[in-house]
Amino acid sequence: MNFNNILFLDIETVSQQGAYEDLDADWKELWDHKCRYLIKNPETETAESVYPRAAIYAEFGKIVCISCGCIQGSGENKKLVLKSYSGDDEKKLLTDFVHMMQSWSGHADKFLCAHNGKEFDYPYLCRRMIINGIEIPEALKISGRKPWEVRHLDTLELWKFGDYKSYTSLKLLAKVLGIPSPKDDIDGSMVNDVYYVQKDVDRIVEYCQKDVITLTQVLLRFHCEELIKPANIEFKNLRKADADV
Repeated sequence: MNFNNILFLDIETVSQQGAYEDLDADWKELWDHKCRYLIKNPETETAESVYPRAAIYAEFGKIVCISCGCIQGSGENKKLVLKSYSGDDEKKLLTDFVHMMQSWSGHADKFLCAHNGKEFDYPYLCRRMIINGIEIPEALKISGRKPWEVRHLDTLELWKFGDYKSYTSLKLLAKVLGIPSPKDDIDGSMVNDVYYVQKDVDRIVEYCQKDVITLTQVLLRFHCEELIKPANIEFKNLRKADADV
């Protein structure tokens, strides 16, 4: 595998509004209907109390950060270059991300890689692009394509080896494989609060980038490759799109 041809990515999402009471009547009705299938314990859960879960559904959430990474070079000197697209304007960050993708994916041998990407990151990106009136880039399109024509890697799927009975988190996978996992001060369940209450997008970006680093190291371990040294991880300017990631 040519690791230089892989774009590693992770996204962070939040609910469309900061709280259930901020929804208009139509959206409240739609969320209430959705909650019929989400609420497991009606005695303790309500449509309002589970509203933060809206972040994981593209119809009720939005993307606030996309972090990407590319490996450059090989052997012990290979490095990982990271860039993030983030902010309150989802259409702008998606547009910037798509511009980069269009330049990066000019050749047929390019791959995308995400953890649980086939079930979450890839479809979520596509749905939010459609909602925002943005054309889906070639690298994300799957409609009408044969399985071997879709170049989407998923470390969760690779780890299952055909076993579909369980979910393995990226954090657990890193621990099992002996990959140093960055100590985060937040986790995925806290992103909504960090965004709407603390209003700290940069903190979310840092968390998202750490996941991309771990994701990259996991795929390298799958192929018995040397891990990338911390000194060889490069962070590009945040929230600034360009073609070379």
